[in-house]
Amino acid sequence: VQLQASGGGLVQTGDSLRLSCATSLRIDTAYTLAWFRQAPGKERERVARITSNDITSYSDSVKGRFTISRDNAKNTLYLQMNSLNVEDTGVYYCAAKKSQALTYAYWGQGTLVTVSS
Repeated sequence: VQLQASGGGLVQTGDSLRLSCATSLRIDTAYTLAWFRQAPGKERERVARITSNDITSYSDSVKGRFTISRDNAKNTLYLQMNSLNVEDTGVYYCAAKKSQALTYAYWGQGTLVTVSS
């Protein structure tokens, strides 16, 4: 199983970025997909999740600014990030799990997002 995250980069406060995660999984089956991030010196946190029924949820820190979506035909997960601020800086990871699983079994390698003021 492979997940390949891309789209990170250096941006300024207020800019937008779209992250992509190409996967070998059949995401049109029963998988929950998510984006996590790890800021410097902090623990990894989940920022967005989308279930196999397309139910989405977000952390309070990104709600209203980030949008998670999936393209089942392309087996690709996306994270549209708008109104970026310096607190959004970190390594972003995509992850997947079977819908009934408790933990995410599949992880991408991470893509770095740096937001400068």
